Amino acid sequence: MEKKIKVSIAGGTGYTGGELLRILLNHPNVEIESVISTTSAGKKISAVHRDLLGETELTFSSEIGNPDVLFLCLGHGLSRNFLQEYTLPKSCKVIDLGNDFRNELVFNDREFVFGLCEMNKKLIRNADSIANPGCFATSIILALLPLASKNLLTHDIHIHAITGSTGAGKKPSETTHFSYRESNISVYKPFTHQHLTEIKNTLTKAGNKILPQINFIPMRGDFTRGIFASVYTKWTHSITEQEIINSYKKYFEESPFVFVSDEPVNLKEVVNTNKSLLHIQICNGYIHITSIIDNLLKGASGQAVQNMNLMFGLDETLGIKLKGSAF
Repeated sequence: MEKKIKVSIAGGTGYTGGELLRILLNHPNVEIESVISTTSAGKKISAVHRDLLGETELTFSSEIGNPDVLFLCLGHGLSRNFLQEYTLPKSCKVIDLGNDFRNELVFNDREFVFGLCEMNKKLIRNADSIANPGCFATSIILALLPLASKNLLTHDIHIHAITGSTGAGKKPSETTHFSYRESNISVYKPFTHQHLTEIKNTLTKAGNKILPQINFIPMRGDFTRGIFASVYTKWTHSITEQEIINSYKKYFEESPFVFVSDEPVNLKEVVNTNKSLLHIQICNGYIHITSIIDNLLKGASGQAVQNMNLMFGLDETLGIKLKGSAF
């Protein structure tokens, strides 16, 4: 019998930690070593994540144990503190779901790889530390990556993207409160969202020599899960709509979770899956790309497991072939 990957999760009480557990408890090659929470140590995991009642009798711990890989599901800025405070086994790999290492990839003796599987698959296979991309960043980068790889982003890029309330984390705030979110949409952090840096860095590395201005307007939606990104820019290249659609399909042909749809897409098609769906059209001198993902899966925990699979030489789809609920 093949030796199982021993997994520890730090920050196991939040949404991303809960989603990781939901996936990994059913992953055929994984054994949960520990789920770390200093505030909930000794408490049953199912008492916090009620959707796991009957799925596990595990309890939260204050100790790491001896894992093969550690997932960091901590608040942004806390992963550095955790790695300084705790001593990991020398062979332990790290996958950080926060933003601590996405733009500064070297920390102490660890060199992090930006964990966008559709671009860095070879690097991820040989990595011992991964900086998981942000949820908005994942959706937006996938929308633009095939164009950036051909240096075709030459005019200002405009993005309106709306996310569900789980994107703000589990800790309640005024703008995640039901009374605020229900039947409501609002803009936040216009032109200044923290994911812009990793978006710009990645598109430049992909091959776009001079990146134009990116105008990103993030929005809060009145739903719990998913990101719907509407991305457009002027199209002055002599490439037809069908040719560019074909180039997208060619670019992602070895990416098992990215699909280019010939028909318009809607958010329910990806919720509860690790898929990214794209739809491209050229109209009135503009190219428009719709990009949709589940912010907690392809935008966080699902992508993290996809990275883990690659790091340990497994089929990257293992444990994350999840069907959406489109009705």
